[in-house]
Amino acid sequence: MSPVSGIIAVVGTRTASDQRLRDLALLRRVRDRIDRDYAQPLDVPALARDVHLSAGHLSRQFREAYGESPYSYLMTRRIERAMTLLRRGDLSVTEICFQVGFSSLGTFSTRFSELVGMSPSVYRRDAGRLAIPPCVTRKVTRPIRNREAPLPTTPLP
Repeated sequence: MSPVSGIIAVVGTRTASDQRLRDLALLRRVRDRIDRDYAQPLDVPALARDVHLSAGHLSRQFREAYGESPYSYLMTRRIERAMTLLRRGDLSVTEICFQVGFSSLGTFSTRFSELVGMSPSVYRRDAGRLAIPPCVTRKVTRPIRNREAPLPTTPLP
């Protein structure tokens, strides 16, 4: 290999690595915005415009980095917040629905049931009877989509 081609190979590798780091920083900005503004009307094209990426590229890169699409991540954040508010019990299910960013009670109930496995009102009733500290409850009851849950690495007996 000539000295010039070796330099080009090193520069090309460094550029690809630098680009990957820039992409990860952009993805972190998107994730942080979702975490911060989960109750606001957010959609993938708007999130992509904010970081100067196409919606498709953002979705692919986000899924590769975080294991779920930006939309799924947003829904998970909203449902987690709703779970917290339901455990407190001081707001109605409808008020919680709108407070966490849903515009339809039906959509909220459907998404909640998909992720948690029970309706919001059943969750509120059952969560009220549990005497588990909130930090433990959040960790244990974090919603996971069945099709996105990791498969076991060892075969079951």
